[in-house]
Amino acid sequence: MPTRPDEADPIPLGPHVALARRARAAQRALARADGARRADALLRLDRLLEERAGALAAANADDVAAASSANDGAGLEAPLVRRLGLGPAKLAVLREGVRQLAHGPDPLGRALARRELDRGLELEQVTSPLGVLLVVFESRPDAVVQIGALALRAGDAVILKGGAEARASNRALVACLRDALEGAGLDPDAVQAVETREEFARLLACDDLIDLVIPRGSGALVRHVQASTRIPVLGHAEGVCNLVLDRAADPDMAARLAVDGKCDAPSACNATETLVVHAEFLPHLARVGEALRARGVALRADARALPHLPGATPAGPDDGRTEYGDLVLAVRVVDDLDAAIAFVAEHGSAHTDAIVTEDPAAAARFLREVDSASVFWNASTRFADGYRYGLGAEVGISTSRLHARGPVGLDGLLTTRWLLRGQGQVAGDYGPGKRAFTHRDLPR
Repeated sequence: MPTRPDEADPIPLGPHVALARRARAAQRALARADGARRADALLRLDRLLEERAGALAAANADDVAAASSANDGAGLEAPLVRRLGLGPAKLAVLREGVRQLAHGPDPLGRALARRELDRGLELEQVTSPLGVLLVVFESRPDAVVQIGALALRAGDAVILKGGAEARASNRALVACLRDALEGAGLDPDAVQAVETREEFARLLACDDLIDLVIPRGSGALVRHVQASTRIPVLGHAEGVCNLVLDRAADPDMAARLAVDGKCDAPSACNATETLVVHAEFLPHLARVGEALRARGVALRADARALPHLPGATPAGPDDGRTEYGDLVLAVRVVDDLDAAIAFVAEHGSAHTDAIVTEDPAAAARFLREVDSASVFWNASTRFADGYRYGLGAEVGISTSRLHARGPVGLDGLLTTRWLLRGQGQVAGDYGPGKRAFTHRDLPR
């Protein structure tokens, strides 16, 4: 028999097993709590985020200052420093998402199907918590609130591992979540945190206590986690998002969407990284390039695009397949829509891809044939977000084709159970030559 990861690992797992067991016990209690109590905990969280705004800002300022100072030397990269910020506007968005979750319907116990197997024998499929989540994320302290709030509403426990660069912010936000749970009469151990890579590595061996690992970060982080555990992993590849400028694209709209997709949040995984330009749009490309350069975007263009983009530099072999996380944008020219779709399939990461066009037939083909988690027509790639999708928040964006795909909200943190209500029936009474099933669908 193959050895379990904890049997092969010489590091003692005792304290981390105890932590995971507390999370499991808290999760079971949270799942038993009614929806009103879980909603109350979320409303308490909203109030705590408001009441502690000053302390949260101070903790975040310490993190940003330390990361910025390190960045002057050989420390944190500039895009990660930008992700650290937790200003008033971001906090307001977080609070709005928490309130959306609190005021929305209880996601647990929702009937997805009801079926009569026979008279007096009824089967029901209902939504149920996924269990205990282990989530690792880089920089972004706002992920603490997004993930914690979604897990709480879904009846899941969560163990959080944030980056060291956001340690003060993460501690303050985890304290808000735990205090909100306790104030609502729920076990605060439904939200716990670890701070070191060693602690996280040991938890990856707890496959009998943790149900799902969610890495939010680089593709390298996701691959490392996938190779290090037997626990199922819900992750995403790099966010190499394409914006296709079709031959029928409106030039003003193309410029607006390119600027928003690249400049609204350059370090986000849904930022546009490549412009894929139809050859017949080239006479209008200068207008798009001018709008981008005005916002400080460095353009790396192929040979066909360079004459239309003053100030651009020649593209290298990796431009067009790279997640820059910064104000850098690749520009590639294709001959037709077939080539554009093929380029997206070959060079993108199946995260989010968009087309700008006034041709409904071209848009319909793009929406039908591009197999990415999110596919848009005449909209910025930046819309790929749980809050913007009305999910309240997200635990991350999945490019996996199993379970959840795209922004992962409440539905991605749920599984289902089958409930059968009978009157003493036994399976041996059914089958060929015996009693027949009715298999009649019932109203939910």
